[in-house]
Amino acid sequence: MKNILFAFFFLLTATAAVGQTPGEATIAEKFQELITNSNNFKGYKVVDTDQLTTLQELTSNRIIELKEEIASSKETLKARDAKIATLEAELENLKEQLATLSAEKDEIAVLGMSLSKATYNIAMWSLVGILVLALALFVVRFKRSHIHTAEARKNLAELEKEFDAYRAKSLEKEQRLGRLLQDEKNKQLKVAK
Repeated sequence: MKNILFAFFFLLTATAAVGQTPGEATIAEKFQELITNSNNFKGYKVVDTDQLTTLQELTSNRIIELKEEIASSKETLKARDAKIATLEAELENLKEQLATLSAEKDEIAVLGMSLSKATYNIAMWSLVGILVLALALFVVRFKRSHIHTAEARKNLAELEKEFDAYRAKSLEKEQRLGRLLQDEKNKQLKVAK
């Protein structure tokens, strides 16, 4: 009987420490009160059965409450674990979407090919550089050609002036020779008559 009371007392002391609402007597206090109010008889404690029954009911009720709290805590824990799993899945999904969007943001589609922005920039600036060099080369060649063309036109104009002067001299010479010939023909006609 002592062992049972001692085990019961130990159990109630341990469970009482878990939590009682303020104002209620703890199970340990009730045990102490029961032991204090009990009588001694030949080294044994005589306990009032009503008080012992009340203490048993109190202990049983407290055990039931604690079991309900444990069950409720387990359910809450399961719900939190499920919510954490859901949030982790959403996080992974969002990370994948972020990676996809980052990859799409870093890519540019040109002529059906997908290029990264760095490659696109290098290609476009290279193309612009090549076009600028081609334009500069074209401008230089055009200026040279323009200089040659202007020089050729100037030479042509000088040649045309020289040719016109030569033509005028030739015409004048031809006319003079024609007159001389006519004069000679006239002299020959006069002499032959």
